[in-house]
Amino acid sequence: MDSPFFDKGMNLYAASFPVHEQRESESQRRIMSHPDYHFNLIFDDDKFVGLMLCWEIVDFIYVEHFCIFPELRNNNYGRRSLELLCRKGKTVILEIDPPIDGISERRKGFYERAGFVENNYNHTHPPYHTGNTGHELVVMSYPEKLSEAEYSRFNKYLSETVM
Repeated sequence: MDSPFFDKGMNLYAASFPVHEQRESESQRRIMSHPDYHFNLIFDDDKFVGLMLCWEIVDFIYVEHFCIFPELRNNNYGRRSLELLCRKGKTVILEIDPPIDGISERRKGFYERAGFVENNYNHTHPPYHTGNTGHELVVMSYPEKLSEAEYSRFNKYLSETVM
């Protein structure tokens, strides 16, 4: 929050995700001090290109939000960012919208080309806003599918810590 890029990052966050998939401002400020949470700014030399907001524990890394500035997409920033994250040697978990249209199908293809695989669990992400209901998402993981026990640990962590 002390970085001059924090506000620019939050503007990218607000523009990249629907309101129901965004944390409220106070929630975002509160989690910034959580030891598992990482608000990663993505740079190419001195050029700010995107965000990767994730949670890291012993078992896995959960990518809660990941975005590249729209005008900078298709320059391999997303692929290279994921490669760096996956080199940590941990299971990496993220969620995507169900692939039901061109955009969501391309997004799934992007993650599959990066080595992620779809998990066949019925998954509802808890709501970010009071009064909202959760929304159905597809869980993807790297380098392989999650076992039922791994999915259960992730889902419990998502519900009890992340949210």
